Amino acid sequence: MSLESEADLPGDVLPGVLSESLHAELVAFRRDLHMHPELGNQEFRTTAAIKERLEKAGLRPRVLASGTGLICDIGLAEGERSAVPLLALRADIDALPIPDTKADCPYRSTVPDRAHACGHDVHTSVVLGTGIVLARLHEEGLLPRPVRLIFQPAEEVLPGGAADAIACGALDGVGRILAVHCDPRVDAGRVGLRVGPITSACDRLEIALDGPGGHTARPHLTTDLVTAAARVVTDVPALVARRVDTRAGLVVTWGRVESGHAPNVIPQHAELSGTVRCLDLDAWREAPDIVHAAIDEVATLHRAKSEINYVRGVPPVVNDRGATELLRKAMVARRGMRSVENTEQSLGGEDFSWYLEHVPGAMARLGVRTPGDPRVRDLHQGDFDADEHAITVGVEMFTAAAFLDDPSV
Repeated sequence: MSLESEADLPGDVLPGVLSESLHAELVAFRRDLHMHPELGNQEFRTTAAIKERLEKAGLRPRVLASGTGLICDIGLAEGERSAVPLLALRADIDALPIPDTKADCPYRSTVPDRAHACGHDVHTSVVLGTGIVLARLHEEGLLPRPVRLIFQPAEEVLPGGAADAIACGALDGVGRILAVHCDPRVDAGRVGLRVGPITSACDRLEIALDGPGGHTARPHLTTDLVTAAARVVTDVPALVARRVDTRAGLVVTWGRVESGHAPNVIPQHAELSGTVRCLDLDAWREAPDIVHAAIDEVATLHRAKSEINYVRGVPPVVNDRGATELLRKAMVARRGMRSVENTEQSLGGEDFSWYLEHVPGAMARLGVRTPGDPRVRDLHQGDFDADEHAITVGVEMFTAAAFLDDPSV
């Protein structure tokens, strides 16, 4: 069934509609996280707050071995194995190392140079709220199947905390996994969906160039490292882009270039760092060899010695058709056909992709823009904020998915 086709709505209203009081509680929870952001693998306060609220709901969350992040099953007794594959819902809980620049915001970050500027506080509140609702429905005998909540640390730290969560058993017994990511280009009340790749691969690249320096009056007697670095900056992206199918979208982009201290001295050392992004999974697997070869060629041409640190990041998030259709059906059941829109593939990276290397799943783009607001508060910017109505939308979509999911499909 395509994303544009009609969906059969359930004959009765699905349980799991969020009460005003729980919405208010989740907004307060999100604002508390927003005021106290923690970086990857340092989310001790965040983990404790999630754990306390889940336990209040009668659940038994398990903190990951690293000390941050949690796994929590709903509908299973401690140590019990499910007769059917679990549906997993994942949230990331870490923040970014940037200042919160929102003015006159009562819940702006209280931690210098730390901010929830990617919406992980919203993701966390959505999955937490879903857990609270599903726990109540389980107590009432209404939950059709067991569900696992995954609160994952360190999404912003390459290669991402997903691998640690998986190593701790996050996917044991799981048949399908779902997630949301805030999208400031989509209105609150709507989600964006896409079958196939929805994000890109992202790796980190660090280069050191070395050679004998000297006086700027005699560059012919030196390795002119400033020129060599400049040629790496311009030529390597061009070479890389011509060594794969252009539809693969393999792109090298620089974020830092440093060399030298005086205007009349050719330095002996230069450093560059940036990212390698790719739309295609096969091209991403070839990317390290391609990038290494291009850097070596340019550096050798300018008589510079190169040392390359290519840090593997994350592959693209590739949405499974069945899981994407489940999210669409859930959203349509809650809010109608117009609540779902098609979305394009982003060049951003997301370590949710590591889960999809093991089980099928899908990520939805959760609209967080206030309808009618002309501003676009982009991700990873200090003034990022979200329309908190999106929390209710995410919870109700996930609870509907728990009821509409067929583990046999």
